[in-house]
Amino acid sequence: MYAERAARLDGAVVWTNTPSGTGAGRVLPDGCMDLLWKDGRLLVAGPDTRAYVTEDATARWAGIRFPPGTAPALLGVPARELRDRRVELADLWPAGEVRRVTARVNAAADPVSGLEEVALSRAADAGPPDPLLGRIVAALGAGRPVAATADELGVNARQLHRRSLAAFGYGPKTLARVLRLQRALALARTGLPLAETAARAGFADQAHLTREFGDLAGATPRELLGRRG
Repeated sequence: MYAERAARLDGAVVWTNTPSGTGAGRVLPDGCMDLLWKDGRLLVAGPDTRAYVTEDATARWAGIRFPPGTAPALLGVPARELRDRRVELADLWPAGEVRRVTARVNAAADPVSGLEEVALSRAADAGPPDPLLGRIVAALGAGRPVAATADELGVNARQLHRRSLAAFGYGPKTLARVLRLQRALALARTGLPLAETAARAGFADQAHLTREFGDLAGATPRELLGRRG
């Protein structure tokens, strides 16, 4: 069973997923990175360019999902190095620090609270996030073209691409596709017909929406939404 709530860290979300015994799960690309707790261990989920299928239905998970572009400053690693990967935190941080942080999370009232404390501590040390990154997400998330976004932010295409790789794990065109997918999902989950969802989310048509869902989510819109017909 999956549950989430807003975290005390601005813009972040904390979540838990307890064993359901229903088989594989599917994590869709969202432009974010997560600090994960799994049965007493800490891992990092990098930014996905396609659906990540989880095979272990028996493990207990908790996580804190950072807003797009903010995790690299908190975790100390460029997002591009973790693209489409799940890695042990011990592969990124010194062993002694990982032992201290892991003990702190495991000693908390629950893993979610422990992860929040770790994230808040890292955020205090890292300082405020780069405001340009939030503007990139806002523009692309609203469906603005990449070239227009670069012009509006006062950077050239090469600079925008370089900043995006480090912060989001992939270039602005891929980020725009991922954010459009999430925009379409949000609309479709309200019950909006798929043809109208496609138009409002910025797809050429419903067929284009279906192709993008297949590429990024590995499933059709109806499969993800549980719709018939």
